[in-house]
Amino acid sequence: MADLQNQSIERDKFLTMAINLLHRAFIEAPRTDAKKLYKEVAAGKIIGLTNVEMEDKSKVRFDISLDHSEYAGNLNYSAFRASLATLLSNLVKAIQDGQKIPSFTAQNQPTNQIIGITGVTVEEGVPSVMVLSVQTHERKAAVMLRPMYLDYEQFQRSQAAGGELPA
Repeated sequence: MADLQNQSIERDKFLTMAINLLHRAFIEAPRTDAKKLYKEVAAGKIIGLTNVEMEDKSKVRFDISLDHSEYAGNLNYSAFRASLATLLSNLVKAIQDGQKIPSFTAQNQPTNQIIGITGVTVEEGVPSVMVLSVQTHERKAAVMLRPMYLDYEQFQRSQAAGGELPA
């Protein structure tokens, strides 16, 4: 059995890498390629994006999936792309501003994190909130990038109770 080493990478570097991979795959890529990838992940597939060589010369596989189960309405490529572009822009701004970016994990899933920066967009009068979920594999050198939609109504309830809407 292969001896796996746990390698950590500075959080801002990791987020920058994730932002760049998602940007290349969906924003920078030709529309037909990006739309094809979107259709695959929207259908529930996990797609391999790339292998990244780390500083110690080890390789880490980056995959992508999409969780749109909380999206209100019928999600299409244009709405997804707008949400993702907003999320990536907000992440870049937070990194550039030196903001301490929160992340959240479930007690029973420590390898699954939700990055606490949001991308809020409105399509046909209905808001949507996208975040980036990152799942690391316990036994393989693999990372799953999973943009996911959250129930926007929870933020409306929070605001009504005196909280803030996400950025």
